[in-house]
Amino acid sequence: MADTPTVSPIPGLPLTSPEKEGFSSERLAVIGNVMQKYIDNRMIPGSLTVIARHGKIVHHQCRGFMDIEAEKPVADDTIFRLASMTKPFTCVGLMMLYEDGLFLLDQPISSVLPSFKNMVVRGKHDFTEPAHREITFLDCLTHTGGFSLKEWNTIRFHTGHRIPKPLIPGTKDKLANEPPYIGTLEEAVEKFAKRPLNFQPGTDWEYNPGHSVAGVLIEKLSGQPLDVFFRERIFKPLRLNDTMFYLTEEKAPRLAAAYLETKNEWGNLGLIDSPRTSARVTGPKTFFYSAGGLLSTVSDYARFTQMLLNGGTFDGVRIIGRKTLELMTVNHTGNFNIYPMGPGYGYGLGFSVKTSNADSLLPGSPGTFGWDGAYATTFFVDPVEDLFAILLTQVMGNSILGRLRKDFTRLVYQALK
Repeated sequence: MADTPTVSPIPGLPLTSPEKEGFSSERLAVIGNVMQKYIDNRMIPGSLTVIARHGKIVHHQCRGFMDIEAEKPVADDTIFRLASMTKPFTCVGLMMLYEDGLFLLDQPISSVLPSFKNMVVRGKHDFTEPAHREITFLDCLTHTGGFSLKEWNTIRFHTGHRIPKPLIPGTKDKLANEPPYIGTLEEAVEKFAKRPLNFQPGTDWEYNPGHSVAGVLIEKLSGQPLDVFFRERIFKPLRLNDTMFYLTEEKAPRLAAAYLETKNEWGNLGLIDSPRTSARVTGPKTFFYSAGGLLSTVSDYARFTQMLLNGGTFDGVRIIGRKTLELMTVNHTGNFNIYPMGPGYGYGLGFSVKTSNADSLLPGSPGTFGWDGAYATTFFVDPVEDLFAILLTQVMGNSILGRLRKDFTRLVYQALK
């Protein structure tokens, strides 16, 4: 276990005594104890947890391994796969172009991507009917466009845009790797436009594909590849030096191994992506997956998250307008079931939004926003308490993701005085 640092590892966010910012050191220690139980039970390989309040770090702790096979511990500079924690970058990026005057939220996306005009909706018996209205930018941002996750994954994994390969649990002498993406995001999205919708636009909520389309919208509107747009408009201004879609050879040794929640002779974790041979380093590097492809460190993500908490600015640099961010972090989906989060949550423009304590099974303030990643990462921002919290690890599995997020959320709030 790494000791709690005496100097802040996150530039721009000083380390302070928890008590000065309204936290209990004794209660914060429970977070590490619970993370260690997850590690000891081989449910996660390791963890990195950070909490900040009033712009100061009150908790920062590394535990366990970033790479079990190599026996490398989690460190401050460990690079993690963000998976769906990429989505806030994409939605902020698209809304920056909104501020540039390049689109309106009720504007059809077919004005930029003509392939999405005249969409059809799947019926109950394999027939289709015309969409009652066009898919808008707002639909893409809020996951209400009717897009089918199953159809998207069929294209993403099985039609030439990702080389299929089984997930194989590994040991020290048996490495496994996630298959690389090939082609481009635009090519995949153009194929996706030919598939039927699951429901009429604006009538329900289904997770994920809208933010893949949003990445191509950014490219078309900005005239830049997505990686270049992110680098020039978000990463460089915020000094996010370790956030990118693919790694250089120099940074590759800092990439964490990725594991799958499983049951086998090695315990509960099976290796699915070794940093020594990962496609994140050796792949074609042409598919910039806007819904889940970024890699980052806790320092970079904390700076981005503090920018969100600050209303769009950090270290004297404004990334997005305060009122635009307010628009993004309120519920735009009414009473639709935001099924990854459960009762008491709605969805904004790229974030879950806590709408009610009465309906929720977790503590927190109404207006809290955030999201998770498929490798059991999670973050949330609570403007009422002026705090954010981040948990990073690298294990896939729906049961561990939900459980970790719930545990981490309650552990953060129980430590407040």
